[in-house]
Amino acid sequence: GVEVGPQPQGVVRADTLDKMRKIVKHGLDFVQLFNEGREFPPCTIEVFKVMEKVDYPRNKNDEVIAIIHPKLQDQDWQPLNNGDPLFLTLDGEVIAYKGECTVYPTFINEAAYYEKKQAFVKTVKIKLTAKHIRSSVL
Repeated sequence: GVEVGPQPQGVVRADTLDKMRKIVKHGLDFVQLFNEGREFPPCTIEVFKVMEKVDYPRNKNDEVIAIIHPKLQDQDWQPLNNGDPLFLTLDGEVIAYKGECTVYPTFINEAAYYEKKQAFVKTVKIKLTAKHIRSSVL
């Protein structure tokens, strides 16, 4: 499957649909070339590994007491460093990120995840290396 976003539920955006079509086309092109016996050289790619889901700050009654900070909103896949603003309480207090390493939040403030108690997902950037491949069936 391919998930392309972020995009509000029930909304079809032309730019997002175009991105989805391009990624599916690249995938199908790869499969065709692989099936034709083309050899692909070794490669390294940066990816984001999911570390944990982060909930909104809550009080003892399990009620949300802070919202996503404006500087974090719409910053999916951007670096979040120790001390950067994370949440903003309804009283105007800034809750900063306290972490030992830079993370890359995603699915920030997505409506579909409110009921799952998820404000965003913390990811880290890692590199994956693949050996060369070629179809053994010709």
